[in-house]
Amino acid sequence: MDWQLYMRPGCHLCDEAEQWLEALAHEFQAQLVCINILDDITVYERYKYKIPVLQIAAQSWYYPFNETTIRNALNSIPNPNQGV
Repeated sequence: MDWQLYMRPGCHLCDEAEQWLEALAHEFQAQLVCINILDDITVYERYKYKIPVLQIAAQSWYYPFNETTIRNALNSIPNPNQGV
């Protein structure tokens, strides 16, 4: 399963989130895909004031979120990779 991290270059919050999300994704047997919001005007308009934004399946987390928040959410799902 892919996790999408919406971010942009030069965003220190995005860089920090990417670091710990890489490790967490590996732990949950997922792949973190970083999406630069500057590459698509529609995506940019949607997320420009909200980054970093993490999307896993139909669930989205908007900053502020942290490793504990995401881990607790994923642990509450019987199998986060099921059905993907």
